[in-house]
Amino acid sequence: MNAAGIDLVLFDLDGTLADTAPDLAAAANRQRAQRGLAPLPVEQLRPMASHGARGLVGLALGLAPGDPDYEAARLEFLDFYEQALCVQTRLFAGMAETLDGIESEGRRWGVVTNKARRFTEPLVEQLGLGRRAACVVSGDTTAHAKPHPAPIRHALEACAVAPTRAVYVGDDLRDIQAGRAAGVATVVAAYGYLGIDADVGKWGSDHVIDAPQQLLGFIGPRLR
Repeated sequence: MNAAGIDLVLFDLDGTLADTAPDLAAAANRQRAQRGLAPLPVEQLRPMASHGARGLVGLALGLAPGDPDYEAARLEFLDFYEQALCVQTRLFAGMAETLDGIESEGRRWGVVTNKARRFTEPLVEQLGLGRRAACVVSGDTTAHAKPHPAPIRHALEACAVAPTRAVYVGDDLRDIQAGRAAGVATVVAAYGYLGIDADVGKWGSDHVIDAPQQLLGFIGPRLR
């Protein structure tokens, strides 16, 4: 794989493009407060941020799918999160410069996330990225979410880019699985949420980065 031939860089959202954990944790802690429970530290909730409502409700309230109170708690969490979507959420340090670097080489970039559209599109806009992203693919854009390759394939089609000319960057095993199945190069964002006891060396990615700027070193100058 010649990384210099990359024309399109696709990013996962939570834990890769932006640090959304503080606002996700705030929604979970609001649920705990309503139940008379003490808040959990953001750092305790952070590893679950890439797992969405299921992971955060599970850790914050000890509820899992199938439990009688789970579905109501899940919907409550999503409502709380939607009400304060971008209060503390920020691009990861160095990501703004990385996006600038991608664009300066005449490349495009986009977002492919399992986050539902009702959250994804407002969040991308509030981060000031809406007009810059070549595509924004949410978890409910296609019939399948990652690790199915459909969302990444949808992004490739929307941007008219061949899989061999694209790279997908994510912080979860399902990101790498989806990217490989779609035929694109894959990069692990090891600065992201990763999950508990993640061994990224076994994920089968093409590259691992510890900071956003390292992505520019991997893809290098664009082939003209």
